[in-house]
Amino acid sequence: MRVVAMIMAGGEGTRLSVLSEKRAKPSVPFAGKFRIIDFTLSNCVNSGIFDVAVLTQYRPHSLNAHIGNGKPWDLDRAKGGVQLLQPYQGRRDESWYKGTADAVYQNLNYIRERRADLVLILSGDHIYKMNYAEMIEFHQQKRADMTVAVMHVPLEETDRFGIMTVDENQRVIEFTEKPKNRDKGTLASMGIYLFNVDTLVKRLSENDDGSPRIDFGKHVIPAMIGRDAVYAFPFQGYWVDVGTIQSYWETSMDLLNPNNTLNLYDTEWVIHTRSEERPPAKIGPQARVSRSLICNGCIIRGTVEHSVLSPGVYVSPGAIVRDSVVMNDTWIGPGAVLDRVIVDKNVVVGAGVRLGCGDDFTTPNREQPDKLMTGITIVGKGAHIPPHIRIGRNVIINADREEEDFPPGDVKSGETI
Repeated sequence: MRVVAMIMAGGEGTRLSVLSEKRAKPSVPFAGKFRIIDFTLSNCVNSGIFDVAVLTQYRPHSLNAHIGNGKPWDLDRAKGGVQLLQPYQGRRDESWYKGTADAVYQNLNYIRERRADLVLILSGDHIYKMNYAEMIEFHQQKRADMTVAVMHVPLEETDRFGIMTVDENQRVIEFTEKPKNRDKGTLASMGIYLFNVDTLVKRLSENDDGSPRIDFGKHVIPAMIGRDAVYAFPFQGYWVDVGTIQSYWETSMDLLNPNNTLNLYDTEWVIHTRSEERPPAKIGPQARVSRSLICNGCIIRGTVEHSVLSPGVYVSPGAIVRDSVVMNDTWIGPGAVLDRVIVDKNVVVGAGVRLGCGDDFTTPNREQPDKLMTGITIVGKGAHIPPHIRIGRNVIINADREEEDFPPGDVKSGETI
């Protein structure tokens, strides 16, 4: 039984604001040393799947450089291994990917060349650990044409997912994509699909009713209900979509909870990544560190409380980092205070800066009110924040901002620089 995995990694990820301005969402750093896509790639190899395609589109350079030839995941193989598939202009209708199903349709030749029996379609922007072999066994036992991984979600979140209704045998009898009414139940699609190859090719290639075949959730799966044997595979482990600023921050903070079920230290299910060689973290004599993840290459001479620091972060004497995520090679100056912020790579925070200050958590960002409205301030990659400035809540500092780009005086909550 030959299984090919296809990882959807081409989305623009606009809900992550400036964090995905210069990179695809799956390549956003997470949990200090990892990237979001590391979890899906590691799930593949830990499940014994070594024939993997990553479908990229939006700003793929960072993602391509991270994956490379796949060696950190043991995917640098002569047979199988990892392939990076990008859209291209061809002689027929190849073009930019219009959706998940269209992306797979444009790469059907890749599937045929692999002579695959099953195709596992995955998302590259979810945080979870899952043994796909169990889903494959379930699929074969049910003699399914397609299997969808599902889990229960809170009722108030059902409008974010495709919601399934199943019979007593786990066969899907109804599928509603992002229902507006909350009367369809709480069994949500995780965006993990397993197809028999002949069924996949047939359903993506046909257009007998004139409907599009652009997205699996909107078009393909609803059209298959009643025509094909579609089953729901129940998953009960840890799974989070970190596609919003709030979810990304909450999930990062949840890593610091000793009762968190996403065990990054599990030797039986290792999360692999591409890592730079850096010296060990160094904690100075006056430093204080509590309930935090500190990566290699960090130098801590101030205070770090309940935060996640990626490799190479420098915290100066007298500086305080609290309830924050700070990415690679950021320099935090003496006496600076960071509170409830997300700071991208290579940022310079000047001495005495107050970043994320005040009690105004509810004034949303003026330009992106749907993304920042809970008090989290974010700083884009490579920004330089001038010394002794006070910056409020729900503020966006765009990438590569220089000191002269900041106005004189304080930056109020909800502003954008």
